[in-house]
Amino acid sequence: MNEREGFIWVDGEICPWREARLHVLTHGLHYASSVFEGERSYGGSVFELTRHTQRLIQSAALLDMKLPFSEQELNEATLAVLSANELKDAYIRPVVWRGSETISAAAPNNRIHMAIAAWDWPSYFNEQDRLNGIKIQTASWRRPPPECSPPQAKAASNYPITTLAKHAALKNGFQDALLLDWRGNVAEASAANIFFVAGEEIHTPTPDCFLNGITRQTVIALAQNMGFKVIEREISHAETLAFTECFLTGTASEITPVGAIDAVTYKPGSVTGWLTGAYADLVRSKNVSAIDMQFQAQLG
Repeated sequence: MNEREGFIWVDGEICPWREARLHVLTHGLHYASSVFEGERSYGGSVFELTRHTQRLIQSAALLDMKLPFSEQELNEATLAVLSANELKDAYIRPVVWRGSETISAAAPNNRIHMAIAAWDWPSYFNEQDRLNGIKIQTASWRRPPPECSPPQAKAASNYPITTLAKHAALKNGFQDALLLDWRGNVAEASAANIFFVAGEEIHTPTPDCFLNGITRQTVIALAQNMGFKVIEREISHAETLAFTECFLTGTASEITPVGAIDAVTYKPGSVTGWLTGAYADLVRSKNVSAIDMQFQAQLG
């Protein structure tokens, strides 16, 4: 990623992509004092930009970092990055970190830095895998209780176990990992929320120890508007056998059908298809992508 052409917004200025650097003694690198966002632009319009920016500010505050830019300035900077890179459909990554003034656990006076990058990224998963439903493996790593780390901060410190879990899954031929919580209940995928379908009911874990994703909230609202009953509750790992459909949601993964969790198989069905189409309509202003149209056609 460091050798790409283009431009990145860093601490208030647009600079050439390859010149966006930081010091090796940056506090964010050593002590994970860093937060970030994942956003998507469709046709030049960033979906839920304000909500993402607000969550970034909140995440920083939860890690005792005050951003040196206002919400409006960050929104304008995001659009400036898209314009500088001549991007319409893109993934956007704002990131905030503590600087290198002090290297110790406590660094209250370190400067707070920020950058925003954007690049073309059409699909998080292989399109054929997404069409058939991805396979996910239950990880040995678990989400800790909320007293151990702020779960509603999109913080770098919350992601090492997801990296380890997904590495293990990929080595075993799966496309993603399922993390349980500290109680042994279903929590989330490595970087996405998870939903299950039983008849006209949609079940999803209560986000008490993991991030309540913006895409997750959007899909819940879409499902409720379509007449589905959405139930947020504790879901035991054994219960994964009882559902007919399963899908993931996230800014990067959008809505991705799941074909299997370990040896339990699912068939991407009508509920997943309807929600995929509704989400595509919402974020793309009815410009449904080829993969979404193909998926819906497969459902008949």
